[in-house]
Amino acid sequence: MISRRIIRIKAMQSLYAFHTLPEQSINLAEKELFFSINKSYELYHLLLQLLLEIRDFSLNRIEVNRNKKIPLHEDLNPNLKFVKNEILIKLSENEALKSFLDKSKLSWINTPEFIKKIHNELTSTEEYLQYMAGGLNNFTEDRKLVEFLLEQVIAVSEDLEQLLEEQSIYWNDDLEFVVSMIHKTIKKIKPGSSENMPLLPLFKDDEDLQFTKNLFRKAVLNTEEHKEIIKKHLRNWDLERVAFIDVVIMELAVTEFIYFPSIPTKVSLNEYIDIAKFYSTEKSKTFINGILDKIVKDLKEEGKIIKAGRGLIGE
Repeated sequence: MISRRIIRIKAMQSLYAFHTLPEQSINLAEKELFFSINKSYELYHLLLQLLLEIRDFSLNRIEVNRNKKIPLHEDLNPNLKFVKNEILIKLSENEALKSFLDKSKLSWINTPEFIKKIHNELTSTEEYLQYMAGGLNNFTEDRKLVEFLLEQVIAVSEDLEQLLEEQSIYWNDDLEFVVSMIHKTIKKIKPGSSENMPLLPLFKDDEDLQFTKNLFRKAVLNTEEHKEIIKKHLRNWDLERVAFIDVVIMELAVTEFIYFPSIPTKVSLNEYIDIAKFYSTEKSKTFINGILDKIVKDLKEEGKIIKAGRGLIGE
């Protein structure tokens, strides 16, 4: 589930913390890195649970209306299309989701007003009203409604952002990515999917797990060498005058250039320049681009960048 982009961002944050903390321990810093990554995985499950909480709220409201002292016709004959949404039912039956939530104790129990608000925002939209008026449940329509709820109601909620910020500092930058992973999960659900359908794994494969470990450790262990490489290409700048986050970003880029032969330098270059756009100053993107371009050129001439693999020889 965790993308290389998120791995790089988490590694950048951990490397920044490692350099700024008075007591430096590579083992503790690595544990913190993986803790941060696991928090993203928690958020993935928590937002899947949120979809089910909204369905449960609707079910409870139907039951309350049925039990009124003097129920109306619509109270006794409610439209059940949303609570019978097949995507939501498949998620509610999913064993992997139930197991994770049981073990992690993740819950929305303390946010009833938020659940109510999201539910009411959904039910007031034209998309929901058209869906409910559309007759019997249809798997394609059910999927579209859940995607709409996720992307156009939940993901844009300012209340959600505030709640997540209050619950964990690790979730500040994860929402957009996690929503995209839930969208991918919803796409995987088919009419024949069983309760044993696997959810997305934390790491796509062992290669991504090793990439995470190696990127952080190689950056830490070679930090002085990489700072010297950066300093050499600053020309009229002192390293101390460069924004510290820019130095950290460039350290990680240099690490990838030298120690990851299967990753094209262009990919590493683009990734870290893009990260600089979001995490550093307005001018950092151009500044970092210029420095890294010079570093790549010199490292290639010195024979320190050697790329191997399909289509990468002589890259």
